Amino acid sequence: MRDKLAIFDMDGTLIDTCRVNFKSYQAALAEENIELTYEYFKRECFGKGYKDYLPPIIGDDKEMLERVHKRKIGLYKDYIDEAKINFALLDFIKSMKASYYMALVTTASKENVYNMIESFELTDDFDLVLTAQDIPKHKPDPQGFLMAMDQLKIPPERTVIFEDSEVGIKAALSSGASVLRVEKM
Repeated sequence: MRDKLAIFDMDGTLIDTCRVNFKSYQAALAEENIELTYEYFKRECFGKGYKDYLPPIIGDDKEMLERVHKRKIGLYKDYIDEAKINFALLDFIKSMKASYYMALVTTASKENVYNMIESFELTDDFDLVLTAQDIPKHKPDPQGFLMAMDQLKIPPERTVIFEDSEVGIKAALSSGASVLRVEKM
């Protein structure tokens, strides 16, 4: 019987999607005649919500913000081959499945999450998947992690969260669960 919960972030923890996200945003911004470098994206954008990092790039144009974000989602599949799975963590997931519920909690869009996990044939590895569309408050708020615990009826003291970003770590610690930081894939 499973009586524990392991929660995994996707971007940068389970799957290295940095180049996928960068190339998708770079192409979407190029359509608006805005240049985006990989160095800037890694330093200022990756691991954060688009509403936080796009305004310094594009300004206060809310229509452009949503247009660029929607276009990025549409372009994501074109660059999915740039993703790299964290095989060590995937092996860990498979070995823990007998005693842990497995949840994927991410601020990525539902469409991109399912494109990614289907691409790596991970759909059956998770008992619950929560995405940006499912979680009203995003990291650093712990709401997504707390929602997973609530839905799977596992308390924080029986939960471990795997995260990589500062905002994700902050959210995970605020949830009351144990936290394991993924530094490098």
